[in-house]
Amino acid sequence: TETMDSTNNPVLAFLVHFAAGGVSGVLSKTLTAPMERVKILLQTQDVNAQVLSGEAKRYSGIINCITRVYTEQGLASFWRGNLANVIRYGPTAAFNFAIKDHMKALFPKYDNKTEVMKFFLVNMASGGLAGAGSLCITYPLEYARTRLAADVAKTRDFTGITDCLRKTIQKQGPLAVYKGFVVGVFSIVPYRAVYFGLFDTLQSRNPYKTCEQRWVKTAATASIAQFSTITAAYIIYPLDTVRRRLQLQAEKSLEQRVYTTTWECAHHLVKHEGALAFYKGAASNVFRSLGGALVLVLYDEVTNAYGWKVGP
Repeated sequence: TETMDSTNNPVLAFLVHFAAGGVSGVLSKTLTAPMERVKILLQTQDVNAQVLSGEAKRYSGIINCITRVYTEQGLASFWRGNLANVIRYGPTAAFNFAIKDHMKALFPKYDNKTEVMKFFLVNMASGGLAGAGSLCITYPLEYARTRLAADVAKTRDFTGITDCLRKTIQKQGPLAVYKGFVVGVFSIVPYRAVYFGLFDTLQSRNPYKTCEQRWVKTAATASIAQFSTITAAYIIYPLDTVRRRLQLQAEKSLEQRVYTTTWECAHHLVKHEGALAFYKGAASNVFRSLGGALVLVLYDEVTNAYGWKVGP
């Protein structure tokens, strides 16, 4: 099979990477949706109006959250908000992969063995820019995903994605669905930078990537992907917690909000809940990160299988 480079039909190359990244993202997010919802519930329950009012009880931990969601809301509720996540993450993953590879082609080329740091920084820069660009387009869906996943009362606040966005805009205006966007950019850039940069750098030095035994090659890629995903996720987890808490108050009036700015939210967490509050639900992130690792593995396997490659 011929290798596809950025100078040979770049439009087709972009579409191929767009499709591979998008399909990988949708599959992984659907598989890991239950742990994603558990993470969001634990992250946001201290500012959830349904919990604060006593309408819903607090969760004491991951196991308690899983068992209660199942018994109180049913098995299907673990995928609550997943449609918004799939709609959001499909294009996000597709753009991230497609744009990242084309952006990387704009940077100077460095040898991954003799210029390791420069090679790593180029991977980080291209991954970070791709992540920031895609967030601008898909953030309202990210907002809807958080609000739908955090809805735990018997009488739900929102019936779906459209209802969530419509009610929020009606109450607080169109900018309300971008609540937490700034901290989102500050988190997505380092996350994507480490996520892609670390994976691409380690994968380029993976001694088993050309192994004839397919299971060995796949296992090695999966290990690198899982390490890259977990590392990136824990680096930005405090920012993710702040962003989701800000999102949960977006449709409320200023008088009803516990905090209104990123700094105020962070200060409140430290003062009233302790520094560890930034990592609430973080243990579930280990299992949830399997989704991110799966994206990288699927994308890598698909593009390698067909010899699709952008750039040298």
